[in-house]
Amino acid sequence: MIQELKAGYGDQFEAALIQEIAQVGTFRDVPEGSKLIEIGEYIKGMPLLISGVIKVMREDPDGDELLLYYLEQGDTCSMTMSCCMGQTRSEIRAVAETDVRLIMIPVRKMEEWTAKYRSWRNFVFDSYNTRLNEMLHAIDSIAFLNMDERLINYLREKARVNQDNTLHSTHQQIAYDLHSSRVVISRLLKKLENLGKIELHRNHIEILEL
Repeated sequence: MIQELKAGYGDQFEAALIQEIAQVGTFRDVPEGSKLIEIGEYIKGMPLLISGVIKVMREDPDGDELLLYYLEQGDTCSMTMSCCMGQTRSEIRAVAETDVRLIMIPVRKMEEWTAKYRSWRNFVFDSYNTRLNEMLHAIDSIAFLNMDERLINYLREKARVNQDNTLHSTHQQIAYDLHSSRVVISRLLKKLENLGKIELHRNHIEILEL
């Protein structure tokens, strides 16, 4: 466990903090597609991501989803931190994009470490700043980009976090993430295929040049 923590967070945390995390944290392995956090739930611990990718989404009153950002190795979710510290219900849904290994930190330790370890304070503040910028990017893409551009950015980012140019996503799943309709997404994907940017297959999408 110590080695896993050092691999993911050794550059950010001092040895004493790594030791404490290993002592009080609970390791979890979460399979791809599983929900880690649901909207409306109380969150009792903060996840530190050891490996894999988590996607974080919001939901509108009609139940439609919008992808906000991805969490990768060495990340945590600042919105989760806010819910933990404020003891409020979650306003986001977190789903394992790939198989995930993480460690859950008890809420009581989050406050203690903020006073005790400078590296922890820096990590928390940096996480807030990073996630805020990502949410602003998501808002900007909705406000200022057309769906063609949003789809291209989505495919690029999904390929990057998965480290694979073959995407095993249905048109409906992409539509959910982009808060669009399957018909619109299918039409735009076909357009990208005609331009030689991607290849559409029955169960996957192959990115050629985006």
